[in-house]
Amino acid sequence: MRLAVINPNSTASMTAKIAAAAQAAAPGAQIDARTCDGAPPAIQGPEDGAAALPFLLAEVQRAEAEGADACIIACFDDTGLAQARALVGIPVIGIGEAGFHAAMLLGHRYSVVTTLSVSVPVIAANVAAYGLGSHCLAVRASEVPVLELERPGSDARARISAEIARAVAEDGAGAIVLGCAGMADLAADLSRVHGLPVIDGVAAACGFAVALVRLRAA
Repeated sequence: MRLAVINPNSTASMTAKIAAAAQAAAPGAQIDARTCDGAPPAIQGPEDGAAALPFLLAEVQRAEAEGADACIIACFDDTGLAQARALVGIPVIGIGEAGFHAAMLLGHRYSVVTTLSVSVPVIAANVAAYGLGSHCLAVRASEVPVLELERPGSDARARISAEIARAVAEDGAGAIVLGCAGMADLAADLSRVHGLPVIDGVAAACGFAVALVRLRAA
């Protein structure tokens, strides 16, 4: 099985992190990780998403043409998800939608902890559009810029952890969905620290992609 995991931004180090999370989540699959060269270095709000869209859609079409069984859009805003699904005949999964559903299937009401406040309206609108508003308690910003997640020595993990603690105390969250693909390497550790499921959308999307490809083949 071949999964194309597409990073809609142009930061190669983030693509490498995403690829590692995808391979761990789908160890039997071939992971084809792609960076959208020419897109913004990070997707922080609707303007960046709009700028990345043509590069993302081109990669989705290329992935299908090269034999991918499914595509994962590795941006928590689910940038271009509807447009990508309309372009190709293979499953296309956004890590935001996958993370929301994973938390719901685990039986928890959850809060999302994302990067900057500019991303909150986009994510909240997606939750509502997917009909999952009754399950999502809050979308919270840690105020960590996306590229801080790539900087050695950054305090990003501590700031995200502090926001998770506030989500548990103030929202009553039973699970946390990490609201950025660049947080993919933090989920397991933060789950241990806080004693509740901390869900990485990359891993969730890859698991769902494997299941969908197998269902289509049944």
